[in-house]
Amino acid sequence: MKLKLIFNPRSGRQGRNAGILPMLRDYLGRAGTGADLAITEGPGHATELAREAVAAGFDRVVAVGGDGTLNEVAQALIHAPAVLGLVPCGSGNGLALHLGLPKRPAEALALAVASPARVAELDTGTVNGLLFVNAMGVGLDADVARRFNGLTRRGLPAYARTALAAFFSRKTERCRIIAGHRQEDLDAMLVSVANSDQYGNHAKIAPHARVDDGVLDLVAVKPVGLFGAGVIGVRLFLGNLDQSRRVLRLSGPRFRILRDAAGVVHTDGETHMAAAEIEVAVLPRSLRMVVPPACAVVAPASEQATAGFALRIP
Repeated sequence: MKLKLIFNPRSGRQGRNAGILPMLRDYLGRAGTGADLAITEGPGHATELAREAVAAGFDRVVAVGGDGTLNEVAQALIHAPAVLGLVPCGSGNGLALHLGLPKRPAEALALAVASPARVAELDTGTVNGLLFVNAMGVGLDADVARRFNGLTRRGLPAYARTALAAFFSRKTERCRIIAGHRQEDLDAMLVSVANSDQYGNHAKIAPHARVDDGVLDLVAVKPVGLFGAGVIGVRLFLGNLDQSRRVLRLSGPRFRILRDAAGVVHTDGETHMAAAEIEVAVLPRSLRMVVPPACAVVAPASEQATAGFALRIP
């Protein structure tokens, strides 16, 4: 197996990941000539490195970093023969937590490079042509991501402070959400479309979402005051956000979100400017990824391969 490791040294909390690069180099020393390591130098570089790895015939490409690094590497692996591995060392690690990947880097690396390994076919999504693997969002969601990305110190406490600051300067967006034949007009504090169940740090924005069901979950949170925001925050971590009367939840393969003006969106925590009209669509089972053997949130390979078919033996 030809193996490519792509490491983002800027992922996660400052200083927490100091031992990861020596760990990767130690693994390379034991793996021999079948493995290679590349270190990213800036935004977009992980995608470039992953595309080069696919073109060079690498069988597995391992992203070592956070949700943003995962996104960049995945961009090169959509519908590609190469399999994605993940060593999560970011601030949120939403997809990793959803899949139950090991939290310790050494254990996550052992799983990511294992041969043989359990490989699942995961859905991904696009928003106006931009890929997301875990979640995208507009409104408060995107503003928090924009502010958080400017911090030098990361982690859940920093994220909570950033979210609170964004909440106090929030602006409600008037949105029209179209899902198939259904149309909803509402004032929204945030609109998120999730592939997995959570943002990261166990904050479950879409408690019933799965990454291999061929649909995405849209969650819109209507305006709330300070007390209501506290209740929403508690529900996020209890996993019952969808039970709130201030929350609209829709599920489907495609959504249109119409806003009054262009603005910021985020894809897996990275922010971009987007038009007033936003098109979100699922890419069913477009990404092959190593998952834990006992992972319960994706179907077994046999079920994935035969989904939608009834096999009868004469």
